[in-house]
Order: sequence, then structure tokens, then C-alpha cells
Amino acid sequence: MKKINIVFGSVYGSAQYVAETLDTALNDAGCQVQLWQPEHLSDFVPPEDELLLVVTSTTGDGDLPDNIAPWFIMMKDRAPYLPELHYAVIGLGDSSYDTFCGGGKQIDALLSELGAKRVGERLDIDACETMEPETEALQWLKKWLPLADSVSQQIG
Repeated sequence: MKKINIVFGSVYGSAQYVAETLDTALNDAGCQVQLWQPEHLSDFVPPEDELLLVVTSTTGDGDLPDNIAPWFIMMKDRAPYLPELHYAVIGLGDSSYDTFCGGGKQIDALLSELGAKRVGERLDIDACETMEPETEALQWLKKWLPLADSVSQQIG
């Protein structure tokens, strides 16, 4: 399988913990993984020959957390064309707000606008339904890994 880059944006630490949990699970599955700390994302444009997994919470009125917002803005401003990039998004939010998982939806929309292709469905985790978002993310990962492996084989 291709290398998987994990990027996260977190306010209170839940999205970071989910990203770290997925990093461990993917390493245990024998995948090559790079977990990017938000402060190292300033010039990071995801390589198209690798997979991208973004985990982000939502804050304010559907906004991205402050630690991932600069990366999002840089990607939007540079607008690199990424037609060979394959990605997945996990959004964390609270369904009692109209802007439920708005951060994940923004990332998903931007990557799609840049020509990237999503692998599988976006996972939106509702804080009203689960106190352990990492458990839900690990269940999703079981379905996503075979899809990601298939994509990796198709793209060489």
C-alpha cells in the first residue's frame, strides 16, 4: 500500500487523539504512515503518489480549528492541481449545531476542488452519539483500508 499521510486539526484534542489512534492502527497493519503535526504543515502539499487522511474537528460556525486553518488557507491560495491524489476525511462535530462537521466538509470540498479523489465515504462523528470518537474511527478504518489498498494497487 502507498504511504499514508495523516493531517489533523483539533481544538480540545479529540481529533488529535483520533489521528494518533489511526496512526498506531495503520502502523500495526504494516502501513507506512506519516502523522503530521499542524505546526509542520505550512508548506505541505500532499504528494500525489501517497494517500492523505485528514481528521478534523469543527469549531465556531462550522470553522476549522486554528491549528489546521493556516494549512487549509495555504492550500486554497496555492490551489495545486492534485488529480492523482487520493484522500479520506474524518470530521468530528456536534449534530445539535447546523454546522455539524463543517470543518471536515470544508476540507473535503477543497480537496475535491483541487481535483483529488476521495476514497470511500467521509466519516462524520457526532459528539452527541459517542464519547469515544476513536472507536468509531477504528471501525471506519476496517472498511477504508481495503478500499485504500485497492486504489494503491490501481495507481501503481
